[in-house]
Amino acid sequence: MVRYLIHAGAAIVATNLRIGRLEIDIVAREGRTVLVVEVRARGPGAWTRGFGSLASQKRARIRRAAERLWQRRYRHDLTVDRIRIDAASVTFERGEPRIEYVKAAF
Repeated sequence: MVRYLIHAGAAIVATNLRIGRLEIDIVAREGRTVLVVEVRARGPGAWTRGFGSLASQKRARIRRAAERLWQRRYRHDLTVDRIRIDAASVTFERGEPRIEYVKAAF
């Protein structure tokens, strides 16, 4: 997933970032925007895509983590205009990852 974001032009800031009890899978920068990326992976035998596991409670935790990241790190950073929450679903077919990526997912 990190390679995918770098190839798309994003700069990786952190992976598996802990903010208290919350965790952000990937934090990246795309110009003046900070990306909070939730990554959901599924194996070849999975019944649903990774997006199917983003229930309302999980989305609320990710939003809370993004809000805390903004307050603790980026609120006064003049090089940042906003935070965007993206989601990625990674499935593996014949050992190769297939990535579906949604900007501003929620």
